Amino acid sequence: MSEFENQPQSEQVPIEEQEPELSHSDKLVGVFSEPGKTFASIAKFPIKTIDWLLPVLAMFVVVIISQIIMMGNPQIKAEMKQKQMEPIEKQLQEQVDKGTITKQQAEEQMQTMEDQMDKMGGTIGKVFMAISILVIGFIAYLVIAGFYFLVIKFIFKADGTYKHVLVTTGLTSYIGIISMVLVTIFALFTGKMARDVSAATLFSVDAKTFVGFLLAKLDVFSIWMYFVIALGMTKLFNAGDSKKYYYFIFGTWIVWSFIVFFLMKSIPFLQNFA
Repeated sequence: MSEFENQPQSEQVPIEEQEPELSHSDKLVGVFSEPGKTFASIAKFPIKTIDWLLPVLAMFVVVIISQIIMMGNPQIKAEMKQKQMEPIEKQLQEQVDKGTITKQQAEEQMQTMEDQMDKMGGTIGKVFMAISILVIGFIAYLVIAGFYFLVIKFIFKADGTYKHVLVTTGLTSYIGIISMVLVTIFALFTGKMARDVSAATLFSVDAKTFVGFLLAKLDVFSIWMYFVIALGMTKLFNAGDSKKYYYFIFGTWIVWSFIVFFLMKSIPFLQNFA
């Protein structure tokens, strides 16, 4: 009998140590420092609900706080009110020109609308706004994730679940939180309403114009987020060809942006929600 055969089995066949599962805080840091390695590690373990629910909820909370802070600034509040009143004033003026209502009636309706907006700026209005952001935000998030999943599952024929998409897009929300904090700081510093830190916002170009629309796409944080989403999906869905994921994610972003832009041009009322 050889010397090797006399050795214990544990010494004959080295046992590879299993990679420890990352904590949520490790995943948070990893999204910023090593997203590829982080998502590759996540793919080796069962998906956890907290990994998408916590960052998404945190993102909506930050958005709500940001809106409340900006609405508390007199200059920003006045700008928001003016933008909301412009289409209403235009519509009432058209009715006056047609003789449907008198100028006095238009002024009375304008005053009524302004009073209602002032009331909405109070506590009840803020609560309603917070609920709307949470409910509509979560629905939109789940629908978008569902669209991603359907394409990846049935067109790309990749292995994975709906939760894999939720975790990929959810963890990326931490990048969006940083962006929203900077947006709030920028708005308070300039006294102007802001929704992002794109070139259109920084150079005060109206995003409703085509040039402004293009400049609005030059947003470092948006590009960063979509890049990490595409990278995460290639890891969690074990993609052999990663290029199609980048084409898909960025292509969807651009095409949807064009659709929204042209819808707002065709239906001016939608600009109130832009």
